[in-house]
Amino acid sequence: MLKIVIIDDEQKARDTIRNILKLSDAGIELAGEAAGVKEGYELILREKPNLVLLDINMPDGTGFDLLKKFDAIPFKVIFITAYEEFAVKAFKFSALDYILKPFQAGELLATIQKAAESIENELTELKFKTFLSNLEKLKKIVLRTAESIHIINLKDIIRLESDVNYTRFFLIDKKKLLVSKTLKEYDEMLGASGFFRAHQSHLVNLDHILRFDKTEGGHLVMDDDAQVPVSSRKREALFKIFENLG
Repeated sequence: MLKIVIIDDEQKARDTIRNILKLSDAGIELAGEAAGVKEGYELILREKPNLVLLDINMPDGTGFDLLKKFDAIPFKVIFITAYEEFAVKAFKFSALDYILKPFQAGELLATIQKAAESIENELTELKFKTFLSNLEKLKKIVLRTAESIHIINLKDIIRLESDVNYTRFFLIDKKKLLVSKTLKEYDEMLGASGFFRAHQSHLVNLDHILRFDKTEGGHLVMDDDAQVPVSSRKREALFKIFENLG
């Protein structure tokens, strides 16, 4: 999920950007808007976005002045400005992109998609590193179904599948457990313990992947012979994990 804030002193520009963001399928939460450096800085501290769409010249300073307030910039930045001459300086601040006004909707949407993929890959890599460093810590999980409370070894879970607001667990003994928590909750819980969100509806145990088939858009084949789709956004992160495992 991209948590975005817009910082631009022009109301018309903010309106245009906001309307374009509604067209994106990247999974966006617009956390707020600001019209200047001071207001924008307070907004970032309050909302903690992972992507900032930032103008350069504003009444109380520049976008660069805002970024200098952070010892380390904890978010991605896309500059959206009418001033071409600041592009080199923008990339020195590790800007993800530099978009000149006026711009086409497709240009911004493509950059938003790139940001989503970049953030997703970094998050997956961080989860994997955490998994390696905490390999021996989390070994079991408690699953509460309508009938019972189950204590399950993580190594016995092959995969998880979303079922609206429920999650179905598939175990090595061919049992299936339906639990009244969302897949998102289990992704946050197990992402650093060797589980990978291959698709919006699927979370898999890396230890139970047999292979990745490139046919039919690409899918994982699991120990239970299930074919799990891999979304296009997740492929690069998955391949990086395969490289680390090898």
